[in-house]
Amino acid sequence: MNRKKLQKLTDTLTKNCKHLFRAFDKDNDGCVNVSEWVHGLSLFLRGSLEEKMKYCFEVFDLNGDGFISKEEMFHMLKNSLLKQPTEEDPDEGIKDLVEITLKKMDHDHDGKLSFADYELAVRKETLLLEAFGPCLPDPKSQMEFEAQVFKDPNEFNDM
Repeated sequence: MNRKKLQKLTDTLTKNCKHLFRAFDKDNDGCVNVSEWVHGLSLFLRGSLEEKMKYCFEVFDLNGDGFISKEEMFHMLKNSLLKQPTEEDPDEGIKDLVEITLKKMDHDHDGKLSFADYELAVRKETLLLEAFGPCLPDPKSQMEFEAQVFKDPNEFNDM
């Protein structure tokens, strides 16, 4: 499989996955090595709920401090919601959404989400896994990727 075809395949799988590089680069060396890439693909294609929760939490924890703060929630929601032409200040609606989200997910009431808060909320309602924006491939993209990759195993001999 040539570079262009592999790039097209991975683009299909990851088109809605912002912050992918940061989450795959586990050792923070600025490179995604083969081991990190294979681990990331494994999670995308066959990961358990536990693995996906850890991955999504890492993606949402923008500054890597182990918490999802109000500011991080605001930033992610602002970037993932469609802009509606209204007279209202859109930031106010997003701030309200952050407060609603905290009421639902912040179980220890400290004003930020720890992994324990996030995990408890997601286990109660799995739709909250990607509460702050898409970070996992959608099922259609996943099926397209698998269909192409597993169609002809001999294609990988060209790499």
